Amino acid sequence: MTGLTFLIPIALGMGALGLAVFFWAMKHGQFEDLDGAAQRILIDEDEGDDV
Repeated sequence: MTGLTFLIPIALGMGALGLAVFFWAMKHGQFEDLDGAAQRILIDEDEGDDV
């Protein structure tokens, strides 16, 4: 039982920290261009280098 008195506040603190990081990322535009990253992976940058 005494372990829970330490683990529950730690779990709540980590959850609050994760939520704060998520809101920070939303505020700084980390999720603005989701399709751009998916399209960029398909672009071949080495089109002129035939080996």
